[in-house]
Amino acid sequence: MANYIDSVLIGGERVIHRANLSMWNELPLLLLGVVLLPLFGAGLLVFLAIYIKVKSTELAITNKRVIAKFGFISRSTVELNINKIESLQVHQTLLGRLFNFGSLVIAGAGEPQAPIPGIARPLEFRRYFMEAQEQATQLAAR
Repeated sequence: MANYIDSVLIGGERVIHRANLSMWNELPLLLLGVVLLPLFGAGLLVFLAIYIKVKSTELAITNKRVIAKFGFISRSTVELNINKIESLQVHQTLLGRLFNFGSLVIAGAGEPQAPIPGIARPLEFRRYFMEAQEQATQLAAR
């Protein structure tokens, strides 16, 4: 599978941090797959759907933007200029805190909020984002 993020990088842009979805976010579907496994292997289809969803989602912070790509056959992307992002919120449920996953909500200047659900290690993602935004701000000030 070709890597979407690497294919859309522009001149002088480099990836600072990559993230992925958490399998724990798919716990209800995983349990459904276990229940359906004895029914002619129907659970295997559920497991395959989860695998495709997790593997076909790409998340990255570059020195210029935040990029998120969802989907295998149909594709949905969110690409926000790092200097235009006003806030990055982390939402974690109790289960999310226990298993270190959560949702990110990115709000940009003049742009609607862009939710990214089920990301693994969301606080780490936020830390890398804050560092990248600080570096971009310092470069712009020069």
